[in-house]
Amino acid sequence: MIIIKRLNIFIDESGDFGFVKGSSDLYAVSFTLHESSDSIETELKYLNEKLKSLNYNGMIHLAYLIAKRGDYSHFNFEKRKSIFWSIFYFSSRVKVKIKTIIIDKKYINKKTQLNVALAREIGQFINDNKEYLDSFDKIVIYYDNGQETLATILDTLFASNPKVERRIDFDHTKKRLFQVSDMLTVIDKLDYKRKNNIAFTKAETFFFRGKDFRHIINLLKNKRI
Repeated sequence: MIIIKRLNIFIDESGDFGFVKGSSDLYAVSFTLHESSDSIETELKYLNEKLKSLNYNGMIHLAYLIAKRGDYSHFNFEKRKSIFWSIFYFSSRVKVKIKTIIIDKKYINKKTQLNVALAREIGQFINDNKEYLDSFDKIVIYYDNGQETLATILDTLFASNPKVERRIDFDHTKKRLFQVSDMLTVIDKLDYKRKNNIAFTKAETFFFRGKDFRHIINLLKNKRI
């Protein structure tokens, strides 16, 4: 029996390509890399049971959770924080590798420059891990074309690799590792803010108290690639 060595890469982004008032100051792309041979069944079962006990089984969208928007608009703080800790501890327990690329838009002033900066950073990430990526028989990228520009960059950078397949249509609710990438885009942008003395919003300050946030960053250190 031939065993195919497969790597799944879940990608999500936070921010926009605009440069007008109201546009995001930071743009983040997060990658969660999971080797199919590493089972996550135990951790996934625990996460889903925890969410069930909170009477919530939908997708965890951290930006909305912090801002108390969308599905979470009627949830109290304790419930929202419990949902966050559920996905966070799942992230810290499963065997994955993680990476976030952050572009600070104050150093550029137009979309084409952002495109170039993103392509350069993602390309460098791929090159730095070429030996690791080449060790797999198949690489499946989960990115839902949330932003067409990023989708084009990803397709261009991976186009020459015949092992790569990109999946656009997938169940965001069931793919909890995709939600890990969603979470990382927010957490790592906040960590960038913290390190560069950029003020948190009131909602971010309220949701993440100092001790909590340091604990979060430290627990993810050994998963960085």
